[in-house]
Amino acid sequence: MLFDDLRKTFLCKDLTDEQIAELARRGEELIVEEGDQPFHEAEPAAYWFVLIDGTIELSRRAGGVTSLFAIMTSPGQWAGGFLAWGDGANYISTGTSRGHTRLYRLRSVELGELASQWFPFGKHFVQGIFQTVRAFEATARQRDSLVALGTLAAGLAHEINNPAAASLRAVEELRTKSDELLATLTALATESITSAQFVELDRLRRELVDLASPAVDTLATMNREDGIGTWLERHHVPQPWILAPALAAVGADGTWMDAVERVVGPAALTSALRWAASTFTVNALLGELADTTNRISNLVGAVKTYTQMDRADRQQFDVHGGIESTLVMLAPKLKRIRIARSFATLPQLDGYPAELNQVWTNLIDNAIDAMDGDGRLTLTTLQDGDSVVVSVGDTGAGMPAAVQARAFDPFFTTKDVGKGTGLGLDISRRIVVDRHRGEIWFDSTPSGTTAHVRLPL
Repeated sequence: MLFDDLRKTFLCKDLTDEQIAELARRGEELIVEEGDQPFHEAEPAAYWFVLIDGTIELSRRAGGVTSLFAIMTSPGQWAGGFLAWGDGANYISTGTSRGHTRLYRLRSVELGELASQWFPFGKHFVQGIFQTVRAFEATARQRDSLVALGTLAAGLAHEINNPAAASLRAVEELRTKSDELLATLTALATESITSAQFVELDRLRRELVDLASPAVDTLATMNREDGIGTWLERHHVPQPWILAPALAAVGADGTWMDAVERVVGPAALTSALRWAASTFTVNALLGELADTTNRISNLVGAVKTYTQMDRADRQQFDVHGGIESTLVMLAPKLKRIRIARSFATLPQLDGYPAELNQVWTNLIDNAIDAMDGDGRLTLTTLQDGDSVVVSVGDTGAGMPAAVQARAFDPFFTTKDVGKGTGLGLDISRRIVVDRHRGEIWFDSTPSGTTAHVRLPL
């Protein structure tokens, strides 16, 4: 009987028999099967649904894709009914049945009438909370998210600007050095060196380029430049201070320059060395351009990994890739942070990587703030049975017991206005627990805090 079903739910445990009988009389039992959808997102919330037994998945559509964000499995969990508290209220999700499911259904208008009869003060109180919180939450979440997005965007722009500026400088210098390279070729031609001499000169140049020069410190490089400058002065080569750095950078020495002089003769020595130095500089600039453009490409790739741009909402993914892309996004905050990684070899997970990246962002950002931007960030992953555990540790002052007790409360924060990611640990908990059926918890001591996230494979 519907009366008995309602009596067994936690929702009705404090109601009288008369009140439960009234609910049973006014409402009805609704049976849905696999794939049925008793209510839909954005439609007027004309009914109040209470789960009797079975499973209902709650999903929402965002960014062009439908995402699961909660599951109703416990008798007494409810959805809808919002028209009882305010006009124009819609269902905030779509309910989809997973298997044979029984629901209690009551019209929202009648729910409002019963609330007025049984709890007149309570109804006005709920209406005030419903309207006020809905407005405040939307405004506050939007503002916090925009502030956090602006911070991430500014940091990313700074990270991209450095290699971009370096690329522009390299391009300008490359233009100058290319003109110089062509001018030295013209000079060699006017000095009438033979084709055989030029081939031999090019062989010497390639021989030097192909030699793997070991890394040397600044003092050794300066000593090498001094030696080359002295040789150039002794052989009456003009402006030796211009040629010496380029030749020293590729490991040239007096022996190599003696070989160049033997090939082209004293008359063409200056032009030959300038030509060789120009080719060395052009190669170095091309290498610098390759490096800077690769850095930009890697940053863009990290952003695509972080946002899961152009990828399915739910997919197989590598948890380490998400963590690394998050570190790239937070790079401006990590300047004085020492990062220690201990990553296990893990299988791919099935889930929503873009949402988990929000969790990593929140946990790492919290750790950075706990250390005031200066400390040791420890990132650990391991496989524990049929789960993966990700841990984010800091060397801050720890979380007070009062903060730990409220860490996952909605809207709770210890940060000043405008700081943080605007996500909140409540949202992180929902992503981990409701969306991925995992766990999230903290271990904290006066010497630091570690956040743990357990995700089923």
